Amino acid sequence: MVAWVNSWIEHAIWWHVYPLGFGRLTKITGWLDYEVELGANGLQLGPIFASESHGYDTVDHFRIDPRLGDDADFDALIAAARKKGVRVLLDGVFNHVGRGFQAPAHWFTGGDFEGHSSLRELDHTQPEVLDHVVRVMDHWLERGADGWRLDAAYAVDPAFWKAALDRVRPKHPDAWFVGEVIHGDYRAILRDSGLDALTQYELWKAIWSSLNDGNFFELAWALERHAELLPAGLPMTFLGNHDVTRIASKLDDPRHLGHAIAILCTVAGVPSIYYGDEQAFRGVKEEREGGDDEIRPAFPDSRDSLSPLGWPTYRLYETLIGLRRRNPGIAHSPTTATHLTNTAVALRTGSLTLLLNVGDDEYRFPDIAPGAQVLESSEPAGEPALVPAHGWSVLTW
Repeated sequence: MVAWVNSWIEHAIWWHVYPLGFGRLTKITGWLDYEVELGANGLQLGPIFASESHGYDTVDHFRIDPRLGDDADFDALIAAARKKGVRVLLDGVFNHVGRGFQAPAHWFTGGDFEGHSSLRELDHTQPEVLDHVVRVMDHWLERGADGWRLDAAYAVDPAFWKAALDRVRPKHPDAWFVGEVIHGDYRAILRDSGLDALTQYELWKAIWSSLNDGNFFELAWALERHAELLPAGLPMTFLGNHDVTRIASKLDDPRHLGHAIAILCTVAGVPSIYYGDEQAFRGVKEEREGGDDEIRPAFPDSRDSLSPLGWPTYRLYETLIGLRRRNPGIAHSPTTATHLTNTAVALRTGSLTLLLNVGDDEYRFPDIAPGAQVLESSEPAGEPALVPAHGWSVLTW
């Protein structure tokens, strides 16, 4: 395990909010009880610093975006989170900045980030850029943040992150740093960057793809690679975030949403739940100007304004998060496919076995111990080895 990571992260479950869509910081404070009731104990915030539009075009890393509030609102959110035992993770956009970011010319490469003319790439070979990033990290950790999600970490030389963290960690040894990495050699990136964790996009893709295609071999393969990553650092696992189509829209068959949630809650890592996914929000990301709007909506002022159609999904999350809490070893335990076909799989993680069936007929799993007990399931508990068509169950024995 990474020496710097303290034990709190093993028990963390993030509720991921995109503030500029959700609403002001004071509004987020009002939803902390809802998050805690869900079973989450971490608030993962998207960008909150002054920016030109969507938050990822920062113009001042030391100022709260006026659309969200001010320093006093941030302090109040941190204080309220602390009171409820909720950790806070900030989004650090340090690969690129908005056009209005004021800095000497040599801070920039002269290029745009991934073809976006509104985003200027920082030159990470410049010592002043490193100093700036260290100052920003230190400032907000001292103000009460518990860690950083580092945006577009994949676009920055891992040596830069190591140099920054070598300076930040001594003052903040309890902080957690997770890098946004979409593909590549995850273990090598962790080793060279000094990051504690990476975003597990490979597993995310395998979850919805295997359910849609009826191909659990893809999921089993991804979970093998996931297991190999665990000794290097617990990855951030997720079904959705601010950059991708919501899982309820991504799945071809709505009956399989419970399958996806069960996988997230019973495999190793640090789960992150994107706000609204726990209410089965739908939304499709489109590659166009404003194409993220549908997946970054405002939340209502109170839970009473949420559709009653979403609460069964919330309760399912609540139930399966509770199951995870009662089996804390899941966070570190590799998952093994003990039985595997295209449309049925048994996934053993620690003392739990998740049975998934996406076939049109009920499926009898072999080699289920006589004393097996059904802990949770998509249908009322019946014979442990028998899973209904398009059903799932979690067993122990």
